[in-house]
Amino acid sequence: MEPDLNALAVFALVAEERNFRAAADRLGVTRSAVSQTIRRLEETLGIALVQRTTRSVSLTEAGERLHAEVAPAIADMRAALDGTEALRGRPRGLLRLAVSSIAEHFLSGRFLADFADANPEVQLDITVTDAEFDIVAAGYDAGVRLGEVIEQDMIAVPIAGEERQLAVCAPDFRARFGVPSHPSELASFRCIGWRPAPNVVPYRWEFADGGKEFSVAVAPEITTNDMALMIKLAVAGAGITFGMEASFRPAIARGELVAILEDYCPCFAGFYLYYPSRRNVAPKLRALIEHLRRRA
Repeated sequence: MEPDLNALAVFALVAEERNFRAAADRLGVTRSAVSQTIRRLEETLGIALVQRTTRSVSLTEAGERLHAEVAPAIADMRAALDGTEALRGRPRGLLRLAVSSIAEHFLSGRFLADFADANPEVQLDITVTDAEFDIVAAGYDAGVRLGEVIEQDMIAVPIAGEERQLAVCAPDFRARFGVPSHPSELASFRCIGWRPAPNVVPYRWEFADGGKEFSVAVAPEITTNDMALMIKLAVAGAGITFGMEASFRPAIARGELVAILEDYCPCFAGFYLYYPSRRNVAPKLRALIEHLRRRA
């Protein structure tokens, strides 16, 4: 059977997006064209690859297996094309990035605006997400995460120096309710927690005492996946919250929040831009790496 490489590429996009319309938009074709391509591929292979409903698209067992096999190959083909383009030396094309929502330095408007201004032929497509997934299989060029969660087979470039997490509250909250003297006392205080996604248990707050790391499950009264909302609620006196110091720094500088339990909040390796180890880095990604190193 002669493989239809175009159909496999379309299938890979559908598998990445889990949506025919989104895949069609990335390809610049109609939704029906994508659907017909997938149907022809299924007929050629003699097995269903995609389960369609009116609201969602999911992969069958055969579809999952095929995607696991073809995604790395397609990523390699994209890299080969990028490597060929590299001979022309000009950064251009779509640069897809998956970035942690708390990577404040990278997501600052000035950093990205300056990169876009210096590279007018590069189109940035940034997905802000705290989900952990294989960026290569999902079709991203690079990602930004804390160094401790990046896979060992990735190339990682530091974005800034060390980071730390802080527990904070409003001065009014401290005056009314006091604050814990040790993280183990947090269970007795109103807390605002974070979770990465629905139906996921809230994040356990991480501390260290005498060099020994430990975590605390605070049973928050309010939980959200949005750091901006956590800050607003803390400023309004809704409770103690916990997150990256960089996220709280503006509110602390304005006197709207105060840091607590600082003796138990150690520094750790910060955020990194990471990408697959390949011989040829595309000019668009190389331009971002160089921009990052100049600004670090």
